[in-house]
Amino acid sequence: MTAMVTQHPLPGRDETNGHVRIGALVPLTRPGWDEAGRHLLAGMELAVREVNDAGGIMGRPVELVVRDTAADPRRAAAAVEELAGLGVAALAGEYHSVVARAAAARADALGVPFLCASAVLDALTEQPTPWVARLAPAQSHGWRIYADFLLAAGHRRIAVAIDPSSVYWACGARILRDHLAPHGATVVDIDVRGSTAASVCDTLVDRHATALLLLVGHPEPAVSIVRSVRRDRRLAGITIGAPAGQPEFTGWATSLGADGAAVPFLRYLPDRLGPLGERVGTALRERLAEAPSFVAFEGYDTVAVLAGLLRSHGLDRAWTPESWASVSTEGTRGRIRFSRTPDIGVWQWVWAPVQVVDRDPAEPGRLRVLHTG
Repeated sequence: MTAMVTQHPLPGRDETNGHVRIGALVPLTRPGWDEAGRHLLAGMELAVREVNDAGGIMGRPVELVVRDTAADPRRAAAAVEELAGLGVAALAGEYHSVVARAAAARADALGVPFLCASAVLDALTEQPTPWVARLAPAQSHGWRIYADFLLAAGHRRIAVAIDPSSVYWACGARILRDHLAPHGATVVDIDVRGSTAASVCDTLVDRHATALLLLVGHPEPAVSIVRSVRRDRRLAGITIGAPAGQPEFTGWATSLGADGAAVPFLRYLPDRLGPLGERVGTALRERLAEAPSFVAFEGYDTVAVLAGLLRSHGLDRAWTPESWASVSTEGTRGRIRFSRTPDIGVWQWVWAPVQVVDRDPAEPGRLRVLHTG
C-alpha cells in the first residue's frame, strides 16, 4: 500500500471507504513557517506510507487528512472542529506553539486525541487533559540547556532582540533570565517593535553585550539584524544565537550565506541515530531533496506513535487517561514513552534528546554539535 494524503474536503464520517483517518495540522503557507511545515509533513507522510506498506491498522489503510494552519490559531481551531466532524481517529502535528495551544484546547473540548509533534510552549493547555500528548521537549527544558551552553561559553552580558507581544518569545526570555540570573548573568531586552537593525547594534555596544539572542521571526526581522551585526566592526566578537532553531533550515543559509554560520540553535536529535533513525533519515533526504531537519523526524515519530496506539486501543476513540501511559514506541530518536510532568498539562515525552548546534563557518552546509543536554 502507499501513503494516502488529501488536503480537500472529504465526505462525512460514515463514508471513510474503510480508511483510518489521521488529521494532520501543518503550517504550509505564510505567515506560517512553511519550510518547517514541509519537513513536518514529509515525516508524517513517510510514516503513513510505511504503516500502509506493512498492512495498515487492523488491515485498514491510513489516510492523512491535511489542513494548513498558516500559523493562525483560529484557523487551527476550526480545522480541529472540521476534522473531528470527519471522524478522524486522532490528530497529529503542528509546529507553532501558539497555534498548537489553540488546537489542543479544541481537541480537549471535543475529546479527540492530539499528539503534538513540535510545539514546545510549556502551557500547551490551561489545565491537565487526557487527550493531548507532546513529543517535543518543553521550552523550559530545552532553553535551560541553551542557557547552560551560554554560561559554559563564558557569556554573562546577554541581550535578546525580542518581540514581546508573542507569548512564545516572552516565555523564552523569562526562562533564560530566570536560569541565567543566579549565575551572575544579566539579560537585556531589546524590543524590536521600536528598534531598527542599526539601533539594535548601538544598544549592544552601549551595554557591552557578548551575546545577542534572536527571539524574533524569520526571515524578518532576524535576517536584517544578523546582517547589521555582522557588518558592525564594533561587534566583531559578539555571539549571535537563535535558540528557537531558525538556522536549522536551508532558508536561513540561503538568506544569509556565510553571515548565517556560527549562530547556535536548539535541535532535538541524538548525537548518533540508531538503525531506524538512519533508515528514516535516508528516506527523508530522498523525499525532501535535502538534509532532513529534526522537525521531519518529529513528524515521522508522531504517526508511528499514533499507529501503535490505534492498533492497541482500537479505532473508536476508546481513550482513557492511561492511554498515553501505555505507549512504548521505538522512535527515530529513541524509545518514546509519555508521563505526567509537573506544571505541564499534557502527556509528555521526557525527554527528546537536545543539542545546541550551529552551521560551520568553514562549510555552512555542515552542522556542528556544540553542546548536548
